[in-house]
Amino acid sequence: MANHDPFRDLDRVASALFDSARRGPRRMPMDLYRDGDHYVLTADLPGIDPGSVDIDVDGQLLTIRAERTLATGEGVKWITREREAASFLRQLSLGQGVDTERISASYANGVLSVTIPVSEKAKPRKVAVETPESGDSSVTAGDTVQPVES
Repeated sequence: MANHDPFRDLDRVASALFDSARRGPRRMPMDLYRDGDHYVLTADLPGIDPGSVDIDVDGQLLTIRAERTLATGEGVKWITREREAASFLRQLSLGQGVDTERISASYANGVLSVTIPVSEKAKPRKVAVETPESGDSSVTAGDTVQPVES
């Protein structure tokens, strides 16, 4: 004897109504963190053919697109179908401090990983302090340094 759950039916109807109004690209859940000299973006894309993943960098805009297609066999009679074919889209504005030429990506177990290196110019660095004894007398104690006007 099957149990009938009216709340499950209501949830399914509400999901169908709200999802049908939203037929455009879907957002993908992602995490972004910095690990040393690079940023790592991980995005959930379960059931995606890796060949459908497209990553573009245009200036400082990173765009990730992916498609999920579902196989349908001839003569198949669906009992239930909750997974949908869908397209996914995510765009991120990259800061000036990243090396867009060396961005790399991999896909494993339904997770897309994008590595975004920090540019050499944006990495923290030490500035040597010169003294008159070290041979650089361009700025000495008591000299006035004017700020650069922008």
